[in-house]
This record gives sequence, structure tokens and C-alpha cells, in this order.
Amino acid sequence: MKILVTPTSFCKNQRSKAFQKLQKFCPNLILNETGRPLGEDDLISKLEGCDGFLAGLDYITAKVLTQTTALKAISRYGAGVDRVDIEAAKEKGILVSNTPGVNAVAVAELAFGLMMSLARRIPMLDHSTKSGEWVRSTGIEISGKTLGIIGLGAIGKHLAAFASGFSMNVMAYDPFLDTAYANANQIIAASFEQVLHEADIISLHLPLNHDTYHFIDRDALAKVKSGAIIINTSRGGMIDEDAAYEALTAGKLGGLGLDAFEQEPPQQSPLFGLDNVVLTPHTGAHTEEAIEKMSDLAVDNLIDMLTGQPCQHIIR
Repeated sequence: MKILVTPTSFCKNQRSKAFQKLQKFCPNLILNETGRPLGEDDLISKLEGCDGFLAGLDYITAKVLTQTTALKAISRYGAGVDRVDIEAAKEKGILVSNTPGVNAVAVAELAFGLMMSLARRIPMLDHSTKSGEWVRSTGIEISGKTLGIIGLGAIGKHLAAFASGFSMNVMAYDPFLDTAYANANQIIAASFEQVLHEADIISLHLPLNHDTYHFIDRDALAKVKSGAIIINTSRGGMIDEDAAYEALTAGKLGGLGLDAFEQEPPQQSPLFGLDNVVLTPHTGAHTEEAIEKMSDLAVDNLIDMLTGQPCQHIIR
């Protein structure tokens, strides 16, 4: 048996309980040593003869899957499966699983951190102070402001709880809204249009698919409150970055916090030169606690699928 392992944080911690468990199950592990997600050509080469695949943010396309000969199971190290061609996997009889919910606290905390950073311009002030300047910058308080959450899943629910602790008003749009949860936690059920018009801060927590690609486009940005802050810790394709740059430079948007980009890593983006933009390298799930939980579940999922045991996290 042979297994390809590509998540960078998992590969770096070979002393972890999860890594040791996987290595005991299958000593023949092929590790990703590039430090980045793999593209089609690299995957086709490395998956040759592999029975299992513990996958990070790699591009697992139909081209990749049609050229595999032995692959039986893909265990996604994370919740998102937008970079996996699920239909192509089904046609090949390859099982695909994910690790939903285990990184929800970590991602919600980063989203909240980006909110605070933009409200008080913390990164800009840190840089200027270290450069010998003594800048007087007037920020905004988030207490009493309205947070609009787009996607009230596990991450959105944690973010709502954090916001409540800061005396924020919380509204949420979700096409499959958990109404009972919203009612029990004083979260206002809202339409997408209401969130755009009324929220001071908007945070995105939807999966990326055909319907959500460029969910925040020029039309949506034209409808947001003047000076609003937008946070995206989900997937880069959710926001039209060119349109966001235009809204920021025109003063329509007050700030933008991104942990995900259409191209990763981003190359020479005009967003780099703006003080009201805070960017992080798709690191929302990278806490010690989240990595441990993701590692444990991803390994258990893969072993269960390869041994024919029940796996509750298979993508149907």
C-alpha cells in the first residue's frame, strides 16, 4: 500500500499522534516537500500507484483522477472540497471525505482578529511605529456595530458568539439558515440584500461553488454601506478582488480583510499597497488545536475508507 500526504502543516509535524498512526498503518508515505498545494502535473506523478491520498488544498481535477490507477480514497484535511472534482471521483469509484467543523473556532477567531485589525488599523500602526513614526489614527469601535454573517454554519455561529460578547448586533444570511439557532441566539435572519445595506462589517463563510463565485462583485459592493468592512476567511473566489480594490480606493469600502485569494499565493496584487487592507496567507485553520483535530479526523477517515469501515464524513 502507498499513500500520498500533501498538507504542509501535517507533513511538518511527523512526531504527532496522527502522523505516527498513519505511518503505522502504511509505512510507505509519499510526502509533499514543496511547501505548497500541488497542481495537476505534480499530483498525476505523485499519485501513481497510491491507494490513498491525505489531501491539502491541492487541485484534484478530473484530469488528475482519470489518470490514477490505484487510488481508492481521498481524505481532505479540512472542510472545503471545492478543489476536488467530486463527480469525477464518483465515476472512478474513489471515496472522498472531509473534516467538517474541527477548525471552526480557529477560522472564526481569525475572522474576528481581522475585524479588530481593520477597525483600529493595528497592522498599519504597528508598522509605522516600528519605523519611528508616531501616527495619530482614528479608528472605529465595533461595540454597537452590526455584523452581517454570510453563511451561518459552524464558523459563522462561533463568530456570532464572539460578536455578541463585544455587544455587536448580529444579522445573518444563509440559504439554509438554522432558524431555531438564530432565534435562540438573537441573530437577525436577513436577506443578502439586507446584509449588504445594513451591516457595518460583513464576514463571508460560504463554500465556493458556481453559485457563490464572485458573490461579492461590483453590483454587491455598490450596495454596501459606505465605509463598511468586508472579511473573507472562506475561499478567494468569493470576492471580485479588482472590484474590491476599486471600492477601497473610491472610499466606498472602509476596509478589507482576506485570508483567501483567487490566486494563491497572490502575485503583485494592487491590494498590497493599501493601508486599509489586511492580508493573511490562508492561515485560518492553522492553530495547534485545529491542526491536531484536523489531523486526527483526516487520518481516521482515510483509514476507515481504505479498510472498508463506516466513515460518517464521506461526501455523497
